[in-house]
Amino acid sequence: MRTLVWLSLTMALLAGFAASPARAEVVASSQLDTIVLGAGCFWGVEKRFEAMDGVLDVVSGYAGGQGVTPSYRAITHPRNRHNPNNHAEVVQVQFQPSLISLQTLLERFFEMHDPTQQNRQGNDIGTQYRSMILTNSEQQAQLARAVKARYQPLLTAAGYGAIQTQIQPLQQFFEAEEYHQDYLAKNPNGYCPDHATGVRFDSSKFQLNAQVDNSLLLNGKHIVMIDSASYCPYCEKFKADVVAHYQGKIPLHLRQAEQLHQLTIKSPTWATPTLLFLDQGQEVFGVQGYMNPKDFYLALGYFSLGQDSEAFKTAFQSGTDRPFCQQYELFRDTADGQFIDALSGAALFDTRDRFDSGTGWLSFTKAIDGAVITRPDHSHGMIRTEVLAAVSGIHLGHVFNDGPRGKPRYCINATVLDFVAR
Repeated sequence: MRTLVWLSLTMALLAGFAASPARAEVVASSQLDTIVLGAGCFWGVEKRFEAMDGVLDVVSGYAGGQGVTPSYRAITHPRNRHNPNNHAEVVQVQFQPSLISLQTLLERFFEMHDPTQQNRQGNDIGTQYRSMILTNSEQQAQLARAVKARYQPLLTAAGYGAIQTQIQPLQQFFEAEEYHQDYLAKNPNGYCPDHATGVRFDSSKFQLNAQVDNSLLLNGKHIVMIDSASYCPYCEKFKADVVAHYQGKIPLHLRQAEQLHQLTIKSPTWATPTLLFLDQGQEVFGVQGYMNPKDFYLALGYFSLGQDSEAFKTAFQSGTDRPFCQQYELFRDTADGQFIDALSGAALFDTRDRFDSGTGWLSFTKAIDGAVITRPDHSHGMIRTEVLAAVSGIHLGHVFNDGPRGKPRYCINATVLDFVAR
């Protein structure tokens, strides 16, 4: 972000010098403004503001206290947990008012956390997590008070209490340690603390969220990803890495934390993403935080196949079906169609490439393009080539060079497949 700011300021300065060198500083400064905001842990707050158009830079830091060293170690020390003079975790937001108004920033600020909680956000408890708006002018303070006043009746109507957000003039902003800057970008495997109430300044959006129908999730098995109401990089990464490629038979749904009515949920819902595995509308288990595809499909295999099933052992422990097993007998002579990954739903093999090898395992001369990956397998004192599903990574079988007419023979376990007729 700081490179972007440097470029923006450089362009403004050059434009100012071209017109009048004496006006360069005025031109640059008049196009930008800053405000300091505290909405709990600054990692997620920083990332959400950075994602907004018109925001040029967001820096994590400390402000609002006195007599306490402005460092992460000091503000999180147990002796300062309930210290009203403690610094808060805040972000300094630099923005371009012509592209995004302060009113819009303040509205998003209130919407991205629960301002009715005092000295905490969810499980993060302490004065360093208090809700704060630290202004640089009386005009900013007046607007902050006005936005706060408009938000209170909306929260009250939704069943929330009084807003606890402090509005004060900024005395001094202390930049946080370097490892806190762009923390979520530096730590791609985690979650965003999301304590948003779901209440929007546009109340119709809140009503729309509240009216999501979950009745279909009360029957059979389902997966629910708790998504963020605002920007969460871990949610976007999970969507790109998993959701975009998932075609499995167990439906995968995206919901926000306030959209889980009718469902029986045991897991905390304040972290995004959180994956909930449901059966008949009741949570079987949940996983908090980003899951890479390998971990997601392992959890799905446990949920879908059962840890003690032959299919699970084949898929995740490189097991092998018994020759001429029941699933093989079902699949050896199907109608025209494709064999798909039992977990991801991705197409793997086509009946047009199937042949009877007489071995008791499904055999194909080729896989669908891009559907599988291979790797050397030296287990059991043999030299073989293992075949895995490209999307889910599950073990499928092995490929040998003794197929018909000089073609390969993909020797594939039937228990990890499903069949779809063409």
